[in-house]
Amino acid sequence: MRTDETAAILLKDYRPSDYAIGRVHLDFQLHETETLVTATLSVRKRETTVAGTPLVLDGDELDLVSIALDSVSLGDEAYSATPQGLTVKTPPAAPFTLTIVTKLDPASNTKLMGLYRSSGVWCTQCEAEGFRRITYFLDRPDVLSVYDVRIEAPVAAAPVLLANGNPTTSGLVPDTDRHFAVWSDPHPKPSYLFALVAGDLGVVKDSFTTMSGRHVDLGVYVEHGNEERAVYAMDALKRSMRWDETAFGREYDLDVFNIVAVSDFNMGAMENKGLNVFNDKYVLANPDVATDQDYGGIEAVIAHEYFHNWTGNRITCRDWFQLCLKEGLTVFRDQEFTSDMRSRPVKRISDVRLLRSHQFPEDAGPLAHPVRPEKYMEISNFYTATVYEKGAEVIRALKVLIGDEAFKAGMDLYFDRHDGDAATIEQFVACFAEASGRDLSQFMLWYSQAGTPQLDIRDDYDGDNRTYRLTLSQSLGPTPEQSEKKPMVLPVRFGLVGPNGEDMLYETAKGAEVNGDVIVVDKAEQEIVFTGVASRPIPSILRNFSAPVRPILNMPIKDILFLMRHDSDPFNRWQSASTVAMYCLTASTEALRAGSSATIDGDYLAALAEIITDDALDPAFRALVLALPQEADIAREIGSNVDPDAIAGALRHARRTIGSKLGPTLDHLARFYHDEGAYSPDAESAGRRALANAAQDMRAASGNADVHARIMEKFGAATNMTDRLAALVSLVQNGASEAEQALGDFYEGYKSVPLVIDKWLAVQAARPGARTLDEVKRLTEHPAFSIRNPNRVRSLIGTFATANLPQFARADGAGFDFVADKVMRLDDINPQVAARILVSFRSWRNWEPVRQGLAEAALKRIAAKPNLSRDVRDIAERSLA
Repeated sequence: MRTDETAAILLKDYRPSDYAIGRVHLDFQLHETETLVTATLSVRKRETTVAGTPLVLDGDELDLVSIALDSVSLGDEAYSATPQGLTVKTPPAAPFTLTIVTKLDPASNTKLMGLYRSSGVWCTQCEAEGFRRITYFLDRPDVLSVYDVRIEAPVAAAPVLLANGNPTTSGLVPDTDRHFAVWSDPHPKPSYLFALVAGDLGVVKDSFTTMSGRHVDLGVYVEHGNEERAVYAMDALKRSMRWDETAFGREYDLDVFNIVAVSDFNMGAMENKGLNVFNDKYVLANPDVATDQDYGGIEAVIAHEYFHNWTGNRITCRDWFQLCLKEGLTVFRDQEFTSDMRSRPVKRISDVRLLRSHQFPEDAGPLAHPVRPEKYMEISNFYTATVYEKGAEVIRALKVLIGDEAFKAGMDLYFDRHDGDAATIEQFVACFAEASGRDLSQFMLWYSQAGTPQLDIRDDYDGDNRTYRLTLSQSLGPTPEQSEKKPMVLPVRFGLVGPNGEDMLYETAKGAEVNGDVIVVDKAEQEIVFTGVASRPIPSILRNFSAPVRPILNMPIKDILFLMRHDSDPFNRWQSASTVAMYCLTASTEALRAGSSATIDGDYLAALAEIITDDALDPAFRALVLALPQEADIAREIGSNVDPDAIAGALRHARRTIGSKLGPTLDHLARFYHDEGAYSPDAESAGRRALANAAQDMRAASGNADVHARIMEKFGAATNMTDRLAALVSLVQNGASEAEQALGDFYEGYKSVPLVIDKWLAVQAARPGARTLDEVKRLTEHPAFSIRNPNRVRSLIGTFATANLPQFARADGAGFDFVADKVMRLDDINPQVAARILVSFRSWRNWEPVRQGLAEAALKRIAAKPNLSRDVRDIAERSLA
């Protein structure tokens, strides 16, 4: 139990618990406002624990009804209890049974942690520290227990009773309107993986036969009427189960696997053993309400939570500092799954775009922390892009470093050696060191050093001696509490592109370790000399983004344009296009601030036109090349003294120029790739729609009224949500006169579908223009909005704060004040959601001085709020430090 609410938890202070809890029996008497939970715990002293050491259990806002030891009620002098913890002062030395009864009020639990009731459904969320809101417990990942659960509830209110593991018995309670179900999970698990769901739900059922021939019953539970929208989720689940068998050799291990979709959920989903609970955003889909992006998200998140069965459940993390061991690894696994299901190059580009937009700013600001942090105040605030996305990138870099064969052997060794363990990063990496025979001690710096390494690339060609010299220098700047950094191990995949656009051969490479097409950079500066190089090459560095670093190319724009046209590596071809676009946008931003005019490079326009009209290329790839960097990307590239208005002006000019100068080309793409047949979410169809809608949107940026009218027609005639929403966004973002009518029509058509209303709210929150803040304020009072629902909050307030930089960071400070007010209100309702919204301030020190002062004042106002939650206080104080 944490006795000092302000004290940081430190990795170096870890030690095992004094007691183990081998078995847990939970009995739930479910009622809306007075649920009784009886927890019977089989407790034993660890061998290293001194007899008589107090048993200290965690709690959070608990109401203790009774406590008994070996069936004998404890006297007041034998224990002490508060809502935040329970201590048995002198436990027996021999194993004993502790029976604890607590009383809960699920209906008033707006934090959505522990047991809560939402839309008539009882539901739990226990990661990271929610189980302590159900009963007093050793609520930590390294306490593994076997769970038996009995649930009793009214038949009418909750005909469905679900928990972890396999169902054993069920029946009616005599002489009552209630029934019960008993579930048993044979696999020891930490308390954060406990789950319970009870309610009146519909279900889609199916089955799966594992690679050893075992039959598994599958169920996806949803609100009645949504069954048809759960069919794709079931399909994604079955594909995930088969893929994990073929790609990693992992077989499912229970008789049933259930998914439940709920409408009020803090996270995307939760991997509870055998009973995954999902935000319904990542389950429900049909062509009329879900976009291609939604289908892709469902596929990825279903896979992610299923893959946790082995990387998170069968092997869990020893402590919360090892969170990346389950999350980063499982993100890597779900990325590989999606790459196999869809286009691998497109998936890679999409993942890196997400990393750069979410994780790079984290690394560059006051909230920077290592992939494995060394301390935390509130663990819920460390479910970050650094742990997830950068954690996945580190594993990918490890795979590049040691090779596919050794990586597979290391994964197999990890599964064999640590099944049933609560493991650490050291144990994980040791498996790959053993499998590859490579010393990975320096590679471990990826887990302990915060920040994004910068890779500086310089080159020189000696035609007389046919030698090419490539100099790679790495640096890593200071981050909070880490001023001095050591050189990392960077596996740099490369190619030398010749004048004909093809990769050149060379005879030897000296000066650094070179394995095939990978240079291993492990010093501050390394020089590689290639011999037998027939002509000056253009270096293609960090192919497929082989390490999560920021490259500094130091090459003329004409060379980058050449790579944009010819690089054989799809990722670097896209990267070159993005680099040239960023060069144009940052130059235009500075020009506008200096009172000059924005411009765009003509050679870039020509190269862009070549790529987007090349029918040999994947349409989805071409759509990504056509998409320009966004305002936040440009701000991150500029780095300091950022003026969001100038950035918005530069981006608006670039889009208008492309939309006008490439008008006929864009019109052709929008028509030719428009999908008029029956909708299918497959990769090929989705790619065609992506290119058509990207071309349509860029064309709309020209401001041409006829184009806007055509888009309005397409909006009305759309046969799927992908095309309908794309048309709506184009009209709203580009200031079309038809925008208001389209918004009204959209709302009227979907006002009964909350997940679609989320899209409607987000479109308006991201709308450019000074009126947007007033509109967002008005929408917070709209009947469709609820500050108690995390999805509504993220769609409206979260989108405004993260996707509308000019209005969030307004020069008058009104955007900061609005978000600060909402964070403080949310803090009293749901601190986790409040803290996540507050993260939008993370880059405030990069803005120009006036905006910096206004943002700082808003943060200080939040930090000064009385009774501020630990979640929000942690983010506010680290942001101000």
